[in-house]
Amino acid sequence: MQRRSLHAALGLAVLAALIASGIRPYDRATWLLEVAPVLLAGPLLLLTYRRFPLTDLLYGLIALHALVLILGGAYTYARVPLGFWLQELFDLGRNPYDKIGHFMQGLVPALVAREILLRGRFVAHGRMLAFLAICVALAISAGYELIEWWVALLAGQGATDFLGTQGDPWDTQSDMFLALIGASAAMLGLSRLQDRQIAALPRPGASAR
Repeated sequence: MQRRSLHAALGLAVLAALIASGIRPYDRATWLLEVAPVLLAGPLLLLTYRRFPLTDLLYGLIALHALVLILGGAYTYARVPLGFWLQELFDLGRNPYDKIGHFMQGLVPALVAREILLRGRFVAHGRMLAFLAICVALAISAGYELIEWWVALLAGQGATDFLGTQGDPWDTQSDMFLALIGASAAMLGLSRLQDRQIAALPRPGASAR
């Protein structure tokens, strides 16, 4: 029951943030594009909750990632107030909030991939597990950059807020590099915690506690 209460609280927090962000976003089309991963992942997590519950670590990080996306969608990434604060604090030339999103885009998918690979017994513990998890995260990052490119081709100048490059010609490369850093940080810093939580998960068919 404690686990379910935690998961319900995380889900409600994300839902509340999503609703609030959609009331008066800076740009409705950009908001929809930015929160689309949340709209897709939410129902998927609900549908698989009983059959394949994830670790508390993953549910917490997925919720955090969702909040990062929702905040970026509400303001557009180049206008998030937190990013302006970081820009001033570190004397940066641009709002860096989108880099937080791309770091999470590496960290969270890498841990999701690692958990699925382990629990499905596709790969055993070892270097290959970490390598494949990082590769999955980078593939997702590359796929997202392709989506941004296609949106830019379709929308033209209207895709500026969604792309969030802020005039940086190397934005795509730095986005993927941040995803690599996030995925690597996940493997180095969170693997053992994830292993402990996987070991404590209820067996398939048993109710989550």
